[in-house]
Formats: sequence, structure tokens, C-alpha cells
Amino acid sequence: MAALRSRAAIMLDTMGLAVAVAVMLSARPSLATNEVQLPEGLSYDFHAGSCADLEFMVRIAVENAIESDASMVAGLLQITYHDCFPQGCDGSILLTGEGSEQKMPQNAGLRQIALQLIESIRDTVHRACGPTVSCTDITNLATRLALMHSGVRGYLVPLGRYDRRGPATEEQVGILPGPDDSIEAIAQKFYQRGKFDLLDVVALSGAHTIGRASCDSFKNRKGENAEFVARLRRNCSSPLPMPQDLDIQTPHTFDNKYYENLLAHKGVLNSDMALVHHSYTIQMVREFARNEDWFLTKFSEAMQKMAHLEGEPHTLGEIRHNCFKINGNNGDTAQGFTSSA
Repeated sequence: MAALRSRAAIMLDTMGLAVAVAVMLSARPSLATNEVQLPEGLSYDFHAGSCADLEFMVRIAVENAIESDASMVAGLLQITYHDCFPQGCDGSILLTGEGSEQKMPQNAGLRQIALQLIESIRDTVHRACGPTVSCTDITNLATRLALMHSGVRGYLVPLGRYDRRGPATEEQVGILPGPDDSIEAIAQKFYQRGKFDLLDVVALSGAHTIGRASCDSFKNRKGENAEFVARLRRNCSSPLPMPQDLDIQTPHTFDNKYYENLLAHKGVLNSDMALVHHSYTIQMVREFARNEDWFLTKFSEAMQKMAHLEGEPHTLGEIRHNCFKINGNNGDTAQGFTSSA
């Protein structure tokens, strides 16, 4: 752990030059395709022959869902992040029953309506193409298409993944950054996953330009803007407190207002405000607040790295017949897991 902490510190201390170079980039750089390695056995058009209309089916379902509920974008994004970050993209977050990741504190805020959308898409796709597409692929495609619908640039998603036959452990899920983490702690966790640099950390934090947080997530909120902190506490003092928008300006629009909020000390979580308490990360926050186009590009590049995190090997995984449960010998629920449908 000491070695990891020191490496995270190095990651922070060596970013000054990188930021200076980054802010001079064109406002419209192209997405890099050579900075990520395609996992073995996967391709970007894996299902072209077996399920040619896959992306069309997913897009229609996602767009209809967003039209009915704009928060669906944040719901899908959170599911993908909480699935891929702990142990690679493998659909394990979808499993219900004993040991489910959904019961762990880090995943308490997952939106059930978004989980149900993934299973609904799986049913549509399997009826059209047979059980050839995993719940993992469907989840990653649905999230990418939801983000693109919201104005985020497209990014490459490896396809052909299998679903894991069990949930991640509490230790693995525990690597997810928490709402009160310092920037040093967050950087350490991203360093452990590889691929990511500090600019990715700040860009991915921009996911909080949509979505909400429960009062438990910011009950320890502290900061320079005493009036804003007091307002958060007042909103949580009612008998039935409502979830708090993470972006107090445009909570349903994927834009850069989140970073403007941070500079005004109006970030909802302590981990949000941690970004302005370090001399390097605050430079990135300021640049993202000035240049929305650059933020959207860097967010897409970071999501592309997330989508490439290693998942379940083909030899160990399966294509689930129901996203909420592993397959039994006859396609039914295996012992220890039950469907929430």
C-alpha cells in the first residue's frame, strides 16, 4: 500500500507539464484510437455477422427510455462505471441474489429502472438474434448511445465480451472512489486500475454534471461556501429528503457547468471539491469550465479507456439468458442467484 500511495503522489506531482501542454491543444482534437489496447478475442464489430441490427435495437430502446425519463442517462453511466472499474467490464453488477454487488454500500444508488432497461434490451436482442450478445456488451453499448444522445462524442467499445458467473468481492468493489475521498485517494484507486492518468480522473468526475446523490453521500460535506453547505443540510433535514442534483445549474444536461460549480465551491460531494484543493487538478477544472468542447472530448477518451478494462475471459464466462442471474444447466437460475424481474 505504501508503494501505491507513493506512485499516486508521483502521478499528482508530475502532471503540471501535462496540463500545460493539454490546455494548448485544439478545441476539437480527435479521439485517440491508439492509446488503448483491444482485449484479446474482442473486436469493435464483433456482432456484425450474427446480429447486424444490434446497435439499432439498442439505440431505439435507449432513446425511448430517455424520452420518458431523462435521468436514464445518469443511471446507465453509473451502472457501467460501477461494473467496469472494480474488475473489468463483465456484467457482474447486474446479478441479484446472495452476494450481489447491488447490495454493497458503494452501489446503493443504482437506479433499478436503468437495470431493468438493460434486461429489456437483452430480451429484445435475444429474440431477434438468439443468445449471441452478452449483457455486458448490451450495457456498454446502451451507455455509449445514451451519452451520445446527450451530446457526448462517440467512443470505441470492444464487443464480444462474456458475462461473469458471479459477483465481484467486497474488496474489489471497495476500490470504487467514495464521496469523501481526497484527490490523493482517488488518484491512487485509478492508478491501481492502470490506463488512467489524472486528467482522466478530472474528466470522469464530470459525470456528475448529471445524476443525483443521497443525503448520506454528503452528510459530512465541508467547505469554504458555508451558505451552500448549510443549504444542503437544510434540504436533508426534512422527514422525506429528496436526492440532491449533483449539478445545481443544469442537472439534466451533459455540459461543463459542474466545473463552474466547483470553482464557486458549490460541489455537492467532498470528493467533488477535492478537485479544486490541489494545484494541478484545479488547473484542469478551470480549463474544463472555460472549454466545454475540450471537456466533452476528454470525457469520451476516458470512457473509451473504461470500456477497454479487461473483463471475464471467454473460457470462464457465459452469455446470460437473463441479465440478473447466471445460467443453470438448462438455462434456469443457478443456485444462489435469483432474478429480480
